[in-house]
Amino acid sequence: MAIATVLVVAVFYCGYRINFTPSEPVGLWRIVSLERPASVGDLVFICPPLTAAIREARARGYLRVGSCPGAIAPLIKTIIAVAGQHVEIGAHVTIDGRPIPFSDLAERDGAGRPMTPFPGGVVPAGSVFLYSAFRSSYDSRYFGPLPASGIVGLAQQVLTYAP
Repeated sequence: MAIATVLVVAVFYCGYRINFTPSEPVGLWRIVSLERPASVGDLVFICPPLTAAIREARARGYLRVGSCPGAIAPLIKTIIAVAGQHVEIGAHVTIDGRPIPFSDLAERDGAGRPMTPFPGGVVPAGSVFLYSAFRSSYDSRYFGPLPASGIVGLAQQVLTYAP
C-alpha cells in the first residue's frame, strides 16, 4: 500500500506520468518544463482541447482518463509540423512535400469503425501537428493540429518498455 501511495504522489504531484498506450514506450515518463517555443522533433505531453474529434475519440475509448480538460490524460506525441507548415494527408502524410515515414493511415479502428482523416492544410499560428509512428496511434492525422498552449512539457522516458 505504501509503494502505491508513493507512486501516485510521484505521478500526479512530481511531474511524472505512466503511459499505458503503445503510441510510445509503455512505462514511467517525466514531464520536463519547456522553456522555449515548441519545435519540430519535440516529444511532448499535450492536453487536447475538447473538440468534436477528441470527444468522439474519448467515446470510442482511444483516450485514457487523466488530468486534462474533459478528464483526458495528456497525449505523448512528436511534433512534426509547426505554424505555417503545409500538411498533406492522403495514403500517408507529407509535410511541406516531405513524406513522413510510417505515416500511412488506418481506414478502420480495431473495432472496425471507420476512421476519418484530417483533410490537411496549413498549420495555424500557435498550433502544432502531432504524430506517432505507431500505426494505430490517434494523432493529428485524424484530429488535426492542436494549440501549442496545451503543451504540458517535454516527454522524457524514465523507466519504459517498448515491445
